[in-house]
Amino acid sequence: MKFGIELVPNMKVEEVASLAVSSEENGFDYVWVTDHYNNRNVYATLATIALRTRKMFLGPGITNTYLLHPAWTASATATINEISNGRAVLGLGPGDLVTLGKLGVPMEKPLTRIKEAIGVIKALHSGGKASSQFFNIKEAKLDYSAGKIPIYIGAQGEKMLQLAGEIGDGALVNASHPRDFEVAATQIKKGMKESKPFDVVAYTCFSVDRDSEKAKKAAKIVVAFIVAGSPDVIFERHKLGADAVKGVKDALNAAFTKGAWKDVPKAVTDDMMESFAVYGNPDQCVDKIKNLLASGVTQVVIGSPIGPDKNAAIKMIGEEVIAKVRA
Repeated sequence: MKFGIELVPNMKVEEVASLAVSSEENGFDYVWVTDHYNNRNVYATLATIALRTRKMFLGPGITNTYLLHPAWTASATATINEISNGRAVLGLGPGDLVTLGKLGVPMEKPLTRIKEAIGVIKALHSGGKASSQFFNIKEAKLDYSAGKIPIYIGAQGEKMLQLAGEIGDGALVNASHPRDFEVAATQIKKGMKESKPFDVVAYTCFSVDRDSEKAKKAAKIVVAFIVAGSPDVIFERHKLGADAVKGVKDALNAAFTKGAWKDVPKAVTDDMMESFAVYGNPDQCVDKIKNLLASGVTQVVIGSPIGPDKNAAIKMIGEEVIAKVRA
């Protein structure tokens, strides 16, 4: 059983690195750093973490194939692998529709882009020449060999999950409920051409505190954004009513246009919290993680918000969640 943590570089790089060091000291195996243009640069942050840690695997969670050319991504991850003495991983996905829209970048042919990009990155990492008609690449080559760096595909839809099973080393699934992983496991297996080691990662919305109500409150705004960005098939799977979903979307819209952020948590229902978050006191979180393991998850990523107090939550997770799950 592996544990990862999602760190968002929306604070000073040194502060992010300190959280990563604390995570390593408290038993985490992976650190995934989010990649958004409006935060600190993901690779500069990863380089700092690589120099401050010794054991954790680390990588972007996730980067995309629209804003960065796959050759640039290959070079950046190879450099992180060198700095970290072989601890790099790569989380790659189609990208965030809202963010790409703000930058005027259309999300076209995501499946083809991911498949072609991974082919290019693997060829460059191995020291070979890479070509791609899609990216108009002709026999490109790095000046050094990076070796094999595991590639995880950020996936939720059926076709992307199948592609992850076919060409990836793991799937980063942005979900927190066993029901979603029962569906994901079926699609991943459908894509696999042969049996191989594969990491099924639950990229959860997670919040822990001794006071379970405080933990719940801290996670509500994150759940609201998850609801706003989820397709109808997810709501059907979790039996969430259209009116309740509309209420969250309307509340977020009012928050952006009128600044009414205090009303957003009120729109998030208990059913939404159970469907889209792992939250509560340490024992409650342990029980929910055990249910994820039973559904085929092999790595749990402790995602935003982590807890009302990140530093305290990381220590609590190490001592009272990770230790108990592994025991």
